[in-house]
Amino acid sequence: MPNFLETERLVLRAFTEADVDHLLALDSDPDVMQFINGGRPTSREAVQTRTLPRLLHDYPFLGSRGYWAVEEKATGTFLGWFEFRPLDDHSPAVVELGYRLNKAAWGCGYATEGARALIDKGFADLGVERVTANTMAVNTRSRRVMEKSGLSFLRNFTGDWPDAIEGSEHGEVEYELTRAEWRRRQA
Repeated sequence: MPNFLETERLVLRAFTEADVDHLLALDSDPDVMQFINGGRPTSREAVQTRTLPRLLHDYPFLGSRGYWAVEEKATGTFLGWFEFRPLDDHSPAVVELGYRLNKAAWGCGYATEGARALIDKGFADLGVERVTANTMAVNTRSRRVMEKSGLSFLRNFTGDWPDAIEGSEHGEVEYELTRAEWRRRQA
C-alpha cells in the first residue's frame, strides 16, 4: 500500500496488524498518556481489540483511513500516529485532527509538520470544509501545536468523561480552521 502523505521529514502510512508492538509501546508511556487517561498503560489486549481496529477503519469517500502511522522519513523510526478523521462517517465536511507521538519525538516540530500537511491535503484534495481539534485546557503543548498548525481557539467546554484525570477540572478546548480561512491565508 503506498504512503498516504510525505513531508520533508515524515511519512504517513496506513496502519497494519504488525503495528501492535509500536502502539503498545506508545500507549504504555505514562507521559504520552497523561492527558488521555491520566498516564495509565494500555494492555496488549486493548490495543489488539480496541485501538488497532479503530485505526484500521476505512472512510470510503476519502479513499483512505482516518488514522495514519507516522515514521521518520530518514530512519523509518515509528514516531506515533496522526488522526484526520471525519466526524460523520458519510461526509468529509468536518474532520478532527489529532496526534499522538512518542516522547522522544516531542519538541522536534513533527506534530506541527504532520498537522499542517494533513490540513493542506484535506482542504486541497479531500473536500474538507472545517478542521477541528480538541484537548484538555491544561495541555499547553498540544494547544501550541494546534495554534502553530493554523487553527484558532473556538471555545472552552466540559466533557462528560467517565474517569476524571488530573487537570480535567479545567475542561477542554476546541480549535478550528475553516476552508475559507485557509484560502485567505494561502493568498
